[in-house]
Amino acid sequence: MDGASPFGPATLAAPVVIVPGLGGSGEGHWQTLWERAHPRAIRIRPASWDAPDVQDWIAAVDRSVRAHAEPPLIVAHSLGTIATMAWALDHPGRARAALLVAPPDAARPGAPPVIRAFAAVQPAPLRMPVAVVASENDPYAGLDHSREVARRLGCEPIVPGALGHLNADSSLGEWSEGAALLEHLARASAA
Repeated sequence: MDGASPFGPATLAAPVVIVPGLGGSGEGHWQTLWERAHPRAIRIRPASWDAPDVQDWIAAVDRSVRAHAEPPLIVAHSLGTIATMAWALDHPGRARAALLVAPPDAARPGAPPVIRAFAAVQPAPLRMPVAVVASENDPYAGLDHSREVARRLGCEPIVPGALGHLNADSSLGEWSEGAALLEHLARASAA
């Protein structure tokens, strides 16, 4: 990054919880860059990034949210979107908004057995502003799956094009478009 924050004023004024997916979002991932750039960002700390347990991940989201004195914005990617949805359904009003990026299809043929338990979580309307961002060519979820997740959450999916899994391999850098979406959510949640 060039030293300039990718965030708008509403995002900078709010605490942020980062919820990565399987593997934990490495060094070049936009979530890691955002965590470093935001002064009040906390990344969840589950027992394992590589052998995820759905209940442990939900508890990790809860611990990170409770670490903030005020309801945070949640920024989730991939498997973290499922943990975030499950947590939010049981804790209405505890977060301001959620940016859910690249929700995977944990029940798809060929899905790693380690994530299959996450398929039991069913999307339902959350009592906060939500945005679902999906790629046209995500290898871990067809666009129809992502559209259905968004529909069940009560929003329209945002589809920025064919960008793979919207991760470090997608060459998004600090992903200024995503930061603009987060700013929109931050403003909507403050209204």
